[in-house]
Amino acid sequence: MRIDLHTHSIQSDGSDTPAELVGRAAQAGLDVVALTDHDTIAGWTEAAEAGERLGIRVVLGIEFSTTNEDRGQHLLGYNLDSAHPAIEEILERGATSREDRVEALFTRLEDLGLSVDREYVVSLAGGIPSRKHVAAGLVKEGHVRTDDEAFARFLNEGGPAYVQRYRPTIDDAIAAIREAGGVSVIAHPRDGKRGPGVTEARFAELSARGLDGIEVDHQQHSADVRDELRSIAANLGLAVTGSSDYHGTRKTDHDLGCNVTEVQIAEALLGENFDGR
Repeated sequence: MRIDLHTHSIQSDGSDTPAELVGRAAQAGLDVVALTDHDTIAGWTEAAEAGERLGIRVVLGIEFSTTNEDRGQHLLGYNLDSAHPAIEEILERGATSREDRVEALFTRLEDLGLSVDREYVVSLAGGIPSRKHVAAGLVKEGHVRTDDEAFARFLNEGGPAYVQRYRPTIDDAIAAIREAGGVSVIAHPRDGKRGPGVTEARFAELSARGLDGIEVDHQQHSADVRDELRSIAANLGLAVTGSSDYHGTRKTDHDLGCNVTEVQIAEALLGENFDGR
């Protein structure tokens, strides 16, 4: 049985609709796939319905954008009650912040002399656009050649068009997920994008606050990093997961199922029996 616990659809920064993503997961030979869009549950219903049609188990999740000490850190949440007040507060504050942010982004780009087709960007998102959708708009207008160039030149933190938005602390997000009956897994904590990454001491603190697992097997983790994270997880009694972090055509070298989670670990983490799916 093959289980992939980290994927993204067009509801955040992937290129596939939730239904397309689930279909591709089935074609890739996955038995279980988790939809974990950034800061939204908008794709849950479509993904679940596609899973029913195609006979593939869909785990409903989310990837919260949080702050860990002085830098950003992503946190995966699974099987949480999205209607729980603690989760609703994070989602509502995040949605309002994203709406304000995208307007500010458009304004900053215009001030830089960079026109962007707003209707196109919104149509790509199917909701509130993210920086990925704005990057695609910059590509469409010929201002840059690729999404990566758009981020490097304009949209990354410190760039001329960057706008900060609301992000809960990772401690608060872990607590909210737990209060809502879910489980939390820290995503790609040593991916090299956010400084040195999460330290062993910080993992211990987060474990004491209710963290359930570490995403160890990830394309942006070297073999040495994976070994170190596996040791930390064992010492703290945390689950070890593996995932693709699939984004469709918007992120290369992250094919569905390129990293997977062991069945026994996934079942213990999520409290489910996948053999009876």
